[in-house]
Amino acid sequence: MKTSKEKTLSVEQGRAFREAWIAGVQKHYPGEPKAGYVTPWEETPDWERASAAAVYEQVRAFIETSDGATSKLTRAQKGRFVALCWIGQIFKHFPDPKPSYVADWDDMPEWQRETDSDIFERIEQAG
Repeated sequence: MKTSKEKTLSVEQGRAFREAWIAGVQKHYPGEPKAGYVTPWEETPDWERASAAAVYEQVRAFIETSDGATSKLTRAQKGRFVALCWIGQIFKHFPDPKPSYVADWDDMPEWQRETDSDIFERIEQAG
């Protein structure tokens, strides 16, 4: 069971992930993004909040266990890691997700790949 400090940290990490996602969508999405892509943290569904916190922690742990060597990864490698972690969360929360929710890296739209790469780099910079 998580302590209140761990729960607070988890919420902060999830919020940071969501804010990085929204910033990436606003930067890379061609045209006007769907409302759900830029929904503020407070209005984000519980499963998505939990997933954002979980993926943030997975990226953070990967960076830490690599002793910062993740700085040598390409943007695409960083983004792929975020995408795979997110796909794991989709399968956790949805028994039969839409194929677009679990698309492989090469099948994802460019704006989403760029956004996932931005998310990794934002977590990396947060130290």
